[in-house]
Amino acid sequence: MVKLTAAATRSIPRIIIFALTLIYGFAGLFFRDPWKNEDAIGFGGMWTLFRGNSIDWIVPHLAGRDVSLGAPLPYWMGATLIKLFSQFIGAANAARLYSAICFFAAALAIWYATYLLGRRREVQPMALAVGGQPDMKSYGMTLADGALLIFLACVGLAQRAHETTPMMAQLMGISIVLYGTVRGLDKPWQGGLWTGLGIAIVALSSNLTLSLIVVTSTIIAVIASNAKLRFRWTLTSTVLGLIGFALWPIVWYLVDLPTEWRHIAEEGWRNSPEMRARPSIESLGFLSVNFWAYAWPVWPLAVISLAHWGRIKSIGAWRAPHLCIPLSLFIGSLIYVLFRLEANEHDLMIMIPSLSIIAAFSLPILKRSVISFIDWFALFSFTLIALAIWIIWLAKVTGFPETTAANITRLLPGFEGQFNWLAFIVALAITGVWLSVVRWRTSRAPKEIWRCLIISASGTTLMWVLLMTLWLPTINYAKTYRFVSARLAQVVPPGGGCIDTSNIGPAQLASFDYFTKLTLRDDPNCPWMLTHNQSEAQAYAQLNNKKLHLLWEDRRAADRDERLRLYEVIPE
Repeated sequence: MVKLTAAATRSIPRIIIFALTLIYGFAGLFFRDPWKNEDAIGFGGMWTLFRGNSIDWIVPHLAGRDVSLGAPLPYWMGATLIKLFSQFIGAANAARLYSAICFFAAALAIWYATYLLGRRREVQPMALAVGGQPDMKSYGMTLADGALLIFLACVGLAQRAHETTPMMAQLMGISIVLYGTVRGLDKPWQGGLWTGLGIAIVALSSNLTLSLIVVTSTIIAVIASNAKLRFRWTLTSTVLGLIGFALWPIVWYLVDLPTEWRHIAEEGWRNSPEMRARPSIESLGFLSVNFWAYAWPVWPLAVISLAHWGRIKSIGAWRAPHLCIPLSLFIGSLIYVLFRLEANEHDLMIMIPSLSIIAAFSLPILKRSVISFIDWFALFSFTLIALAIWIIWLAKVTGFPETTAANITRLLPGFEGQFNWLAFIVALAITGVWLSVVRWRTSRAPKEIWRCLIISASGTTLMWVLLMTLWLPTINYAKTYRFVSARLAQVVPPGGGCIDTSNIGPAQLASFDYFTKLTLRDDPNCPWMLTHNQSEAQAYAQLNNKKLHLLWEDRRAADRDERLRLYEVIPE
């Protein structure tokens, strides 16, 4: 058990935590192109649906490539947002509203799940002999604020939470499952509705493996917990969850989807992204190297929480809902990542909601030395990062320091830095807020248990906003295919027929389809071939008795390894 006074559980002013969440969530969503790899692929699927027919909506894929992108919900949402808002803010910006919806829904679900767990009797602080201990509501709100700050402080989420990927819908779905399961402890009908909705979202945005793991983890959490859920929660969540699993296949048969496309959809649902039958060595290696930095400061706080609460037998230890429910979902998410063919940073997102809730319960028992370490580490780290961002921006705009400016020119040939008053003012304002937060934290000794998180969450927000204001043109120039697409369009003769794109990656195909009006398809009979692998192109020519005449060779300025080539295909 813990000892706390009411003063230690004063909540953060609502306007501050709302503003911090909104600024973090919206920064970086607008005024940029789809970025290379997952962001471009996700947007490409939405763009294809927006311009496509019923088959495109039923089986999401990239234009000209008959390979399913997986479950349809993210692409349905993105394409719908493009239809509603593209005429006002542009297609790419409208599609990224999908990411904002998923992020804010996940943040809200994490807050409320922690709030309900924090009000439970078994986690309440000890009653003080002279009184003055916090009431249940105040304690729950403080822990919920802490969970949200931990979620915002997670370093790895900064870029990934602002991209149009299916993992954003998965993040939202798992967060809602957590909230619904906790809500079901005192309101079975309502909790069952939310749990079922969360399972449906996961089923409609991920492959079958993750969907079944989430269901299994939830069942294990309910069985293991010492706070049993009622039949009404089980019935409601089961019915809605089954509807979520059945909805997509039902659509296949209602519209009489052609057999070929049904097989494509089934394969995408089973294996998009690709899974293995046993734990992947590549995924294990990726996780062991990258997880610790990605999930900082979430994982150390979660470890402290588990170590403390897991040994208190009077509350049921590991069977207590505030440990059992999120821990089961975390373990399930971890197993999923380990069975991925080759995991990446986007896959790690689904582990953060559960860890954030567990980590929040470390706040009442943190030692002063740990609090000081987290504070000063975040203070120095984010101050140095902010200083570096400002110095490099200054070099881009003014040419001073000369060495830094020369390095930028070497890394990004052709890029011309321009002064933007709006970006400069926003960056200056967020830096001023950061200095105010640092001054507040270092000039006094606040008693609130969330005090060690305010610098970390503010620092992550500072870093991301500075990057998305001062550095946005640079990052966009480095990650977009806009300029190389324009040069490609200039060399293809008007009405010259289709371009075979079977030898380029999905991000490149999605980008070229968006930035050009060329006819792109995976068809070896096209009179043109676009490739970034010369040996594959030559092997294709020999196999099909054709000659290739090189017409164009180019690359993105920031990518020295990629070399795009356009060939004219000439039958021998």
